[in-house]
Amino acid sequence: MKLNLIPLIALIGLLAACTDPKTPNRLKNAEVNTDTLKYTYKTIRQRAADCGTKSDSSCTAAVVKYPVFEQQPALNDTVSYHLANLFATSYKASYSTVQQAAEGLIAQYDRDKKGGSIPAQMHYSLDSHAEIITDDTALVTIELSGYYWQGGAHGITITKYINWDTRAKKNLRLDDILISGYAPKLNAIAEQIFRAEELLTPTATLANDYFFKNARFSLNNNFALTPLGIKFMYNPNEIKPYAAGQTSLEIPYQKISKLIKPGSVAATYIH
Repeated sequence: MKLNLIPLIALIGLLAACTDPKTPNRLKNAEVNTDTLKYTYKTIRQRAADCGTKSDSSCTAAVVKYPVFEQQPALNDTVSYHLANLFATSYKASYSTVQQAAEGLIAQYDRDKKGGSIPAQMHYSLDSHAEIITDDTALVTIELSGYYWQGGAHGITITKYINWDTRAKKNLRLDDILISGYAPKLNAIAEQIFRAEELLTPTATLANDYFFKNARFSLNNNFALTPLGIKFMYNPNEIKPYAAGQTSLEIPYQKISKLIKPGSVAATYIH
């Protein structure tokens, strides 16, 4: 009997892929990588009265884009609040919603213009957005990012994260996904990665070019849970001068598998 080898070879390849130890759990189990929350993106745009026919980039304007989830009031409130206050330290004001933040920029511009504190050609800018970067059965990770400028030598770009546990309906902390006493070990592993990426030797000083307290490396609390690892983000002026921009550092789950709390949302990605 003559066999058709093409389907047989394809079947063998498929079985090999399913049993490949390098294949992440999220690919082995299709349920893990399934959109579980329904949402639509909403855009808020506010423009100063003197914009006329100018583009948003040529006059004072606030543009904010973010997802609105169906039947998820707690998540929606969290996204709106954190996105509204993404630049709170810069504009020295606190807002409850993104609508208030957009209106606040225009109101500040009108006050400054009326008071004569800004040149006629100067304009303010707020351009921010919330983007879903992970959407699995138990986790939604949202990146909040944007650019803000209200006079001065330059504007500022900031990125922060929300890691939402869809079952517990709360924003996750590192304590929720890592075992007790994780901090020293996590910090040591992160420092090894940081020094390698910065081309620093294990004993090179951090006093000269970085802003770490007491010249000792430390992680912040600005992190994103991804299918591959935990990504930390340092914003401008946080650990480096403004001109250096943002610095990101990702710790693969493989390097911290023993620190992952069993049953946590991050445990899904251990393989």
